[in-house]
Amino acid sequence: MSKEQNVINYYVICNRLKDIIRTGWKDWHVQRERIESVAEHIFGVQMLAIAMKSEYQYDVDILKVIYMLAVHELGETIIGDLTQFQISKKKKEILEHEAVHKILSGLLDGNQIEALFLEFDAHNTKESIFAYHCDKLECDLQSKLYDEEGCVYLDKQEGNDTMNNELVQKLLKEGASWATMWLKFGQQFYPYDENFRAVSNYAINNEIGEKRKLK
Repeated sequence: MSKEQNVINYYVICNRLKDIIRTGWKDWHVQRERIESVAEHIFGVQMLAIAMKSEYQYDVDILKVIYMLAVHELGETIIGDLTQFQISKKKKEILEHEAVHKILSGLLDGNQIEALFLEFDAHNTKESIFAYHCDKLECDLQSKLYDEEGCVYLDKQEGNDTMNNELVQKLLKEGASWATMWLKFGQQFYPYDENFRAVSNYAINNEIGEKRKLK
């Protein structure tokens, strides 16, 4: 196969992510004409990583982080966007790793790209830990934006199995808004450091969307 065909094949496969809507938003019946795709999430988490590196001066190779985040959802081009409430972490890891290996097997730099993907998934280097936390916080921040737009109705969640999660139920019963539940869930479920926790808390206590008064 020619280099030109390899370029086109990889591009076309990745292009699928523009049309794969994030499953979490579908599960929660987000009422919006246009809902975030996986490709848009990738862009969002890369921008969040740049901002976190800038303001908190993390000792990470930010270019490596951005590259890592560019490919961290690559497996979803084949297996789709599966949430932690739909499939076990181990099962998803097996399916995703097989998919990524298949996608990258035709590229000359395939092994290097796959190594970055696996490093992100392992969360055992400073870059991968930083990238992973950005990935999780970005989702929580997006929930805040949707909540501020009034896109979610907690009394209209028929068929939403995620609502049965014990921690989700606990947070909602404490009177948390939908977005606050997301943000607090992230704080309890992921080992954020003080900086990620501070940004999460800011989102809980303040409006973050375009309508807020910029100072």
